[in-house]
Amino acid sequence: MAAPDPRWLVLVHQIPPRPSYLRAKIGRRLAGLGAVAVKRSVYVLPRSDQALEDFQWVRREIVAGRGDASVLEARFVEGLLDPALEALFSSAREAGYAVLAREAKRLQAAVARLGQRPSEARQKASATLTQLRKRLEAVVAIDFFEASGREPVEGLLAAVETALRAPEEKPDRPSPPPETRGRTWVTRSGVQVDRIASAWLIRRFVDPEARFKLVDGHDYAPEPGELRFDMFEGEYTHEGDSCTFEVLLARLGLRETALRQLAEIVHDIDLKDDRYARPETPGLERLLVGIALVHPDDEARLRDGAAALESVYQAFRRRAGTR
Repeated sequence: MAAPDPRWLVLVHQIPPRPSYLRAKIGRRLAGLGAVAVKRSVYVLPRSDQALEDFQWVRREIVAGRGDASVLEARFVEGLLDPALEALFSSAREAGYAVLAREAKRLQAAVARLGQRPSEARQKASATLTQLRKRLEAVVAIDFFEASGREPVEGLLAAVETALRAPEEKPDRPSPPPETRGRTWVTRSGVQVDRIASAWLIRRFVDPEARFKLVDGHDYAPEPGELRFDMFEGEYTHEGDSCTFEVLLARLGLRETALRQLAEIVHDIDLKDDRYARPETPGLERLLVGIALVHPDDEARLRDGAAALESVYQAFRRRAGTR
């Protein structure tokens, strides 16, 4: 009878006492990977290609620091068995969620005390919220066995986000400028994230009957009745460090919170500067990239991309209590 495949990867290491910072550095690296210690200098991760690559990089760093390390595939047959080992991982992640929950409750209390404090105080609280979301995303990424504690943290952060909205804020749906209705909207072919999102925004909030024209190159000269977006010298395109989707929101006066949240995701995917670091960004990015890979045809990309964006938009609206 063949033995089952090993479930675990084990890193066994020996780190010299000097330089003293190396041990702390390796400890932080292993904690960031989600590895747990089963004995001193013996760390474990669930077996996967990514975990193997991660442990190999840690081993190289230890060896470069004149230490010694080995990476093993393992099955535990006596002593520490799989359920107990899984419990170690879950316990570590639950501790991480508990820390985030405490900090989220402190932030929630601080936001409740803001009252009519100036916008600078709200901006500082919003920055703290963004940091907490990013840290939550990091814990979720190494939560291999779905530890408890994630949902309460997500609920607290959503409550803080709602509380940070200005009390008088309501979904703002101004009428689009007359010059944007009944036009043909022109952009470059091979549409990707910013152009897909901008096309959805145009048809959703500007002109439901908007027509799109996809052209090659950047130097297209518009014909009468055409507006260009996300292309060189277009009427609506990147301005400074704002992507086209953000420019459209600003120029068309669309200030709804759900649209702003969606704009933060599109910004980070398009400009790759991780400014907002929303936890929804990686998922939507993978979905839109996948749509582009599956569909060589631009019309299909616009159609399926619009469905994905509409779903995220509606989720943000429900979270904010907007119907």
